[in-house]
Amino acid sequence: MSSRDQILAAIRQQQPEASPLPSLEGLSGAMPGTLEAYRKVLEALGGSLAEIKDESEIPAYLATHYPHLQRVITIGQEQRAWINEDPHLLADVDMAVVPGQWGIAENGAIWVSEEQVPVRVLPFICQHLAIVLSKNNILPTMHEAYEKIGGPLSGFGVFIAGPSKTADIEQSLVLGAHGAKSLVVFITGA
Repeated sequence: MSSRDQILAAIRQQQPEASPLPSLEGLSGAMPGTLEAYRKVLEALGGSLAEIKDESEIPAYLATHYPHLQRVITIGQEQRAWINEDPHLLADVDMAVVPGQWGIAENGAIWVSEEQVPVRVLPFICQHLAIVLSKNNILPTMHEAYEKIGGPLSGFGVFIAGPSKTADIEQSLVLGAHGAKSLVVFITGA
């Protein structure tokens, strides 16, 4: 056994036992978990919201609001064609349409996990991002979200809130500086 393997084996033996997450009961606050509360925060972050009956309405919306799109990837439709490709081959994706699991009204974030989006880089490398979220999956606060999520079953999960943005020293806000230039959230079940 190499010294590297000995060190890693020693570390594995010293791992603490898994423990449950602490209870967040009583920390939820007064934020309503409504679609309107979510919309208000999302739009303040620079995102937009579109209510649709089902996902079949998405292509028409994209054709109207994003007529310049060349390459659109929708999770669930094309994923077999590119799922095992080199992630660098996704650099020319204009729009990624991915499922979201939970929307958070207090900060406009959406929980996206590796379980739904198996290629981690996709929501970050695309020019524009669309997330599909059920109206019934909007929670008031991050506290409720953490209670629902618990320990992720997949290896990766992230909260995404609005298009990417940064501000320099002079407080100039730049959207899309290091990720998607825009975010549209499609709310189903409206």
